[in-house]
Amino acid sequence: MMQKTFLVEIGTEELPPKSLRTLAESFAANFIEQLDNAKLEHGEVLWYASPRRLALKVLNLNDTQPDSQIVKRGPALSAAFDANGNPTKAAEGWARGCGISIDQAQRIQTDKGEWLSYTQNQKGQPVVNLLCDMVKNALSKLPIPKPMRWAARQVEFIRPSHTVTMLYGEDLVPGTILDIESNRVIRGHRFMGEQEFTIDNADQYPDILEQRGKVIADYDKRKAIIKQQAQDAANKLNGKADLTDSLLEEVSSLVEWPVVLTAKFEERFLAVPAESLVYTMKGDQKYFPVYDKQGKLLPNFIFVANIESKDPQVVISGNEKVVRPRLADAEFFYQTDLKQRLEERLPRLETVLFQQQLGTVKDKVLRLEALSGFIADKIGTNVEQAKRAGKLTKCDLVTNTVFEFPETQGIMGRYLALKDGESVEVATAIEEQYKPRFAGDELPSTYVSCAVSIAEKMDTLAGIFGIGQHPKGDKDPFALRRAAIGVLRIIVEKALPLDLADLSTYAVSLYGDKLTNKNVIEDIVSFMQGRFRAWYQEQGFTIDTIQAVLALNPTKPADFDARVKAVTHFRTLSEASSLAEANKRVSNILSKTDSVISEHVNAALLVDGAEGELAKQVLILTDKLAPYFNDGRYQEALVELAALKTPIDAFFENVMVMVDDEQIKLNRLALLKKLQNLFLKVADISLLQ
Repeated sequence: MMQKTFLVEIGTEELPPKSLRTLAESFAANFIEQLDNAKLEHGEVLWYASPRRLALKVLNLNDTQPDSQIVKRGPALSAAFDANGNPTKAAEGWARGCGISIDQAQRIQTDKGEWLSYTQNQKGQPVVNLLCDMVKNALSKLPIPKPMRWAARQVEFIRPSHTVTMLYGEDLVPGTILDIESNRVIRGHRFMGEQEFTIDNADQYPDILEQRGKVIADYDKRKAIIKQQAQDAANKLNGKADLTDSLLEEVSSLVEWPVVLTAKFEERFLAVPAESLVYTMKGDQKYFPVYDKQGKLLPNFIFVANIESKDPQVVISGNEKVVRPRLADAEFFYQTDLKQRLEERLPRLETVLFQQQLGTVKDKVLRLEALSGFIADKIGTNVEQAKRAGKLTKCDLVTNTVFEFPETQGIMGRYLALKDGESVEVATAIEEQYKPRFAGDELPSTYVSCAVSIAEKMDTLAGIFGIGQHPKGDKDPFALRRAAIGVLRIIVEKALPLDLADLSTYAVSLYGDKLTNKNVIEDIVSFMQGRFRAWYQEQGFTIDTIQAVLALNPTKPADFDARVKAVTHFRTLSEASSLAEANKRVSNILSKTDSVISEHVNAALLVDGAEGELAKQVLILTDKLAPYFNDGRYQEALVELAALKTPIDAFFENVMVMVDDEQIKLNRLALLKKLQNLFLKVADISLLQ
């Protein structure tokens, strides 16, 4: 059996840059699935993608499919023969389909009875006979939300296609893909190299395309070239390029022959907030901004051309001319915004709707003012600064800059607040109200900012839950899950003494009679506790550890965090398993009694030495651990409780709880209840597996 390289390249019009990698990776994954389904042995599958092509190269692909056996199961015996033992029409039809007589059929026994069966030997096909359909199937499963047609063709694809090349080694694989016959013609760069050329062998790809067609088909190679050359260009400016991976990916998907160049803009534009300039350069032009060593924006940018020009300065000048009016627009918007104080924009927020049933953004701002102050008081930070920031949080939404560059909301508020003479704390809180914006994002930097950020999110949670619009499935139009995680992260990671029930109650009260959901507070708290489960599982905590803490229904996130970490540490102790089992046993015993159990243990009724010793240790630890529980020192408390292993084991070995003497029985149940309550001060460890 021979092995050769298989190549398929689909030549297209320019593919959508933001989905190019996804398309290529999906093409490879789908084709590998096809190979596996056909039981074809192969080596590495390499994918290639550029703006005008998707390609795969399969190394060491066997030239023939292996022989196989196909078991064709027929009808059950009860349906295959009539009462006289003659074959039914169902059996005869199945046999004809298999190309055999009923006498040649086999029988197989299953747990559902006996069936007719036939094992057919199937000879493996030459791989060249299979590849065309496999490529079609792989392409048909690409994630293409809006396929298009072109010319008079009825086929659909993400973009019009012009060439299809399928080679197995040096052999052309025949077939029609997207109404195009497979051939050896490959198209090069639009403006450089050979426009078209033929390829003789699959192993020549992608080198021949780079040498003759001036196209670097290797996506990651193009990306690495751009990144390295952009870093080198920034170093020459004594700066650092803003090379975010998302923009690097997009630029890599826009060019087939990357040429990295450096340009500049007038220094006067640096008077405009850097964020506006950066959003213009990155968002509109796909340029890489450059910062100096102190993080200040430089009047330069790095861009990637798709052509080698004989006079690069012409290309540079052209890009400088293109970006200039865009930067001038940003300058104009900012200068216009400076003519009005931030606070003077408050009345205009009455024209901006927050939510139809919940009123305007002006209404929201008034609630944020009160809620921010409430939270600030709870966490011991400046109440007046928090209230002031809450009042101004949304004023920048009606500025020209934010209208043009929505990504600058909050950021523009900080700039304008500082220009108005607001304190740094207030200005910072206006910007940081939206943090954290996504998983892993940094948290607000000050306690005033934390108060405002929590208020912003809790107000939204209270309002949307208050009108019964809970997130359902993957539908969460108000990003309530993100808001909940944001609140929890701030409270936990900043160790803030806040209670979700208190926050929800106050946030709901600020809406007055606008809310219709009578269970809104319970719904918010339950929803946020549910976020705990997902968040802590992602961090590596076991589900039973999380459930052991959730069983106590804690509503203080920082307290929940301390308990989860305490239980996690407790599980590392040698006594943990035995104590968890003992707590299960205690829980089962207590759950089966209908008697009223006293809160006190009567020492006179402790007739067995083992129960006396356990009662003594429980009493000692009850007094000793009270300050531990009050201070949230749960890990230390569980370490102390681990010492109960020996007296608990002795108790269950020597003492029967459910005795005939009712007083002794109830006293022993009271002892177990006090023991259980000690552990329940931290978590229900009976739930640990």
